[in-house]
Amino acid sequence: MTAEQFAQRFEEHRGHLRAVAYRMLGSLSEAEDAVQEGWLRAGRADSDAVDNLGGWLTTIVARICLNMLRSRAARREAALDVEEYEYVHVPDPLLGSADGPDPEREALLADSVGLAMMVVLETLTPAERLAFVLHDMFAVPFEEIATIVGRTPAATRQLASRARRRVRDQTPAPAPSLDRARRREVVDAFIAAARGGDFEALLALLDPDVVLRADAGAVPATKVVRGARAVAEQASLFRRFALLSRAALVNGEPGIVATSQGRVISVLAFTLSPEARITTLTILADPARLSPQNATF
Repeated sequence: MTAEQFAQRFEEHRGHLRAVAYRMLGSLSEAEDAVQEGWLRAGRADSDAVDNLGGWLTTIVARICLNMLRSRAARREAALDVEEYEYVHVPDPLLGSADGPDPEREALLADSVGLAMMVVLETLTPAERLAFVLHDMFAVPFEEIATIVGRTPAATRQLASRARRRVRDQTPAPAPSLDRARRREVVDAFIAAARGGDFEALLALLDPDVVLRADAGAVPATKVVRGARAVAEQASLFRRFALLSRAALVNGEPGIVATSQGRVISVLAFTLSPEARITTLTILADPARLSPQNATF
């Protein structure tokens, strides 16, 4: 295969590789870096002997992501020396217009993972996250994943099982019965209630066991709030947010983006129950990580 032919074949798989890396890393910039590093490594190897180019490239990018996750976990463990503090890291959101995604983001948004689930993925060990993402989201066999994490297939299956239980326990069940128009109604009602500081209206929109997770970037400037009344009492926070906000797509689902002078300053994603109650609110208000979104929204 010539260099030009390989480049063309790689481009055919780039979208898939980017999706794998984003789910693994939760960072758009790091996902791009991982895919680019995958391109460089694959280009130096002998691809002519590869029967399944897509699977081979996925393995290369997954190994790169695993190393990045392990390095990140070590840095985070060293930085977090706060007792009894429930740390929250909200991954980079995928933003799109509420009236429909732009063509460049349509593929990522079409099958994107909700931001609430991405937050839970951040709590997994690197090996658990890789096993869960590759197997449960991309149907990669455990035998192939085992070679990446350096475990037996049986042990790798256990990694994915532990991750699956945590995701199931901490991520509310989806509400497929709600169409996008109904979800948008809930978002619009939330914006109206927040702008008016209407505590009772906010309370009516919330599931009794709702969980709010907010990430402002600094430690310990993140928070977790549980329960409808406690979350509704954040009305002043929501009001500041809502005055500058508009409806948007956040990881493929209706959500809210607040802007100031053309810059994205915060993002709020919702998860809804089948009864159209809000079960999770996920807020990212870290200016350092939102700035890359300014050019794409």
